[in-house]
Amino acid sequence: MGAKSDQVKGQVKDAAGSLTGDKDLESEGRADRRAGEAKEKVDHAKGKIEEVIDKAEDKVEEVIDKAKDTLHRK
Repeated sequence: MGAKSDQVKGQVKDAAGSLTGDKDLESEGRADRRAGEAKEKVDHAKGKIEEVIDKAEDKVEEVIDKAKDTLHRK
């Protein structure tokens, strides 16, 4: 399940538990919601890391190309 769907599922369980007085369901809902929030943060961090890696790869390729150009001029 995705991060957002876990959050929604958790909110529904939390609300249902609250309405019915089922503390276990309410607690489970809060846990599901927090798990979804954590997944969302991890996904965001992964995206940022991939972005940094892509930029670093581009810079390395740029440096290699410049080095090749310099060597071929001699």
